[in-house]
Amino acid sequence: MDYAITVAPTGEIAGFKVRPGMFEVNGAMILECGINFTIHTHGGTSCELLLFHKGEEEPYAVLPFPEEYRIGDVYSMMVFGLEPEEFEYAYRIGGTYRPEKGLLFDKKNILLDPYARAVTGQGVWGRHNAGRYHARVVRDVFDWGNMPQSKREMNELVIYELHVRGYTRHPSSKVRQKGTFAGLREKIPYLKELGINAVQLMPIFEFDENMNARTVDGKLLLDYWGYNTVGFFAPNSSYTAAEEYNREGTELKELIKDLHDNGIEVILDVVFNHTAEGNELGPSFCFKGLDNNVYYMLTPDGNYYNFSGCGNTLNCNHPIVQQLIVECLHYWTISYRVDGFRFDLASIMGRNEDGSPMKNPPLLRTLNYDPILSRVKLIAEAWDAGGMYQVGSFPAGKRWAEWNGRYRDALRSYLKGDLWEAQQAAWSIAGSGDLYGSHDPEYQGSYAGYNSCVNFLTCHDGFTLYDLYSYNQKHNEGNGWNNTDGADDNRSWNCGAEGGTDDPEVLKLRFRMIRNACAVLMCSRGTPMFLAGDEFGNTQYGNNNGYCQDNEISWLDWTLLDKNRDLFEFFRFMIAYRKRHPVIRKTLPNAVCGMDHLHTHSADAERLEVYPGERVICTSFAGYDRERGCDDVVYVAVNAYWEDMEITLPNMKRAGSWFLSVDTYGDEHGRYCYEEAQERRIDGSYVMRPRSVAVFHVKRF
Repeated sequence: MDYAITVAPTGEIAGFKVRPGMFEVNGAMILECGINFTIHTHGGTSCELLLFHKGEEEPYAVLPFPEEYRIGDVYSMMVFGLEPEEFEYAYRIGGTYRPEKGLLFDKKNILLDPYARAVTGQGVWGRHNAGRYHARVVRDVFDWGNMPQSKREMNELVIYELHVRGYTRHPSSKVRQKGTFAGLREKIPYLKELGINAVQLMPIFEFDENMNARTVDGKLLLDYWGYNTVGFFAPNSSYTAAEEYNREGTELKELIKDLHDNGIEVILDVVFNHTAEGNELGPSFCFKGLDNNVYYMLTPDGNYYNFSGCGNTLNCNHPIVQQLIVECLHYWTISYRVDGFRFDLASIMGRNEDGSPMKNPPLLRTLNYDPILSRVKLIAEAWDAGGMYQVGSFPAGKRWAEWNGRYRDALRSYLKGDLWEAQQAAWSIAGSGDLYGSHDPEYQGSYAGYNSCVNFLTCHDGFTLYDLYSYNQKHNEGNGWNNTDGADDNRSWNCGAEGGTDDPEVLKLRFRMIRNACAVLMCSRGTPMFLAGDEFGNTQYGNNNGYCQDNEISWLDWTLLDKNRDLFEFFRFMIAYRKRHPVIRKTLPNAVCGMDHLHTHSADAERLEVYPGERVICTSFAGYDRERGCDDVVYVAVNAYWEDMEITLPNMKRAGSWFLSVDTYGDEHGRYCYEEAQERRIDGSYVMRPRSVAVFHVKRF
């Protein structure tokens, strides 16, 4: 049917003029004549559209779909004369109720449109709506103009992971609209000053923060992180500074546009592994009532497989679920101009309907070759809660990047003095070529895996960087689980005192360890990512699982920015240094000086092997920078030992001299990094102080 022509109603239901709708357009769509509603159910036998006045629980109109408004499993109806501002809507689906067979059709359940662009009942943070969700129709009038899509490669990014609410919720944030998209927008000048060029937003899809709400020691604990999706197509309305009835998403789009205008990409943390409907005891407000045995992985007796650790597991490789995920990613890419997606527990997307791992998962293959997503970054958390661990082997070829969990573990261990991790740590700094290395046709023997590897030492899940060097053990008592939740394998070190201390030597060591971590991360091949607040020593007081802490534990304390300004300046320098030296980020043509593209070393630059137990590891990057017309050579040295260690530098007599850029121990003037005019020439060898990192580069004369 050509919908550009005028359409006329063919019938009347519940006092509304209607006709069969646009069966290929999922969700609700505004037409000149009214609203088009489309929904599908494979096992359902009847469908009703419910219309509600704003904020009311009982529908003012019920419109059953006639059989002639159904094609296959799809129900579609145009309802004439409806204005988006005048109603909210939901569905009821009839059919068989046999839980042991995975069938949960029940017309008592009011069901949310899975393609809803806006969800009601969630607009005020912390207000409990008892799982009753309606949808709204959104007028999308936002004008993106001629904004081009980013062409940055993964290796050019410096990713900054943040929680939209927690980033500005603390009184010290000094923004007007605290805890909102608008509040984050006010912080864009700060992000530019820091130098990051990509923000990774923890879940901003509509979620239920009241899921499993409880009180512990007088504190209300909510599902603060947001890893329990209610609506995959709807932005979280409690993250807006003002009500956006039927204009939902505008404030988020304004934020994204301003970030783009300032050279900062936006990556969304998406949760396609489970939903807020939970297990057998959870509510039925959407997928369970539409097609429980299609959308979820079920055991033979109708219970839920739980590879997510959150009660249920989405059946990602079922064609219907696959279609939902693809359409969702298209929607955020087109309507919100998102630059990338980080997939939570992504290994689940490679499981078959019976939970078994698949060799060539259909969903991943589809995403690999999808034309809309061809320039979008796809980042996998390449493991799940069911024991599947696929770091370096995620079944999606080189199209995807991965969170490099081995980098995190090896560098955490080595930096705190676990010398047996020396070899793994050196390989990790060099780009984890054994995991992600591949033949680059332009440069023989080089590694192209730097577009597949996201290096990190901290993220939302675990200790902050300050806490990594302030606590030997997690301190999650405030979560109410007797400190049994959260990871036990933290590879942390308290530097001599557990938690808060006034000991100047302990504090001095802690901040040096933080500088070490930052310097290594920014000088590692791959894409660096760090947690918001690490750049000024933010703490969660030893809590390594703050998923439920909507309070001072999780909110960034911006007073620490002034207190630890020198740490911020160090982060800012290291980010800029990484940008100035492309050889850190990627393989360049052969260096004129003759040095190999990449080498790992011990303290002796002439010994090109690294063995477990090495007190010092070094990595050299060398290549010819065509843009600057000169060699780009960088040397990174890590002394993980508690005493001074002398290192030798590669002989550069015929090609130039080594200059010191960074020494995290500091000099007699209290400087840790050197601008070009301050750089010190180093001949032959250098004495590294205990537990420090030094970075050198070559200048030619």
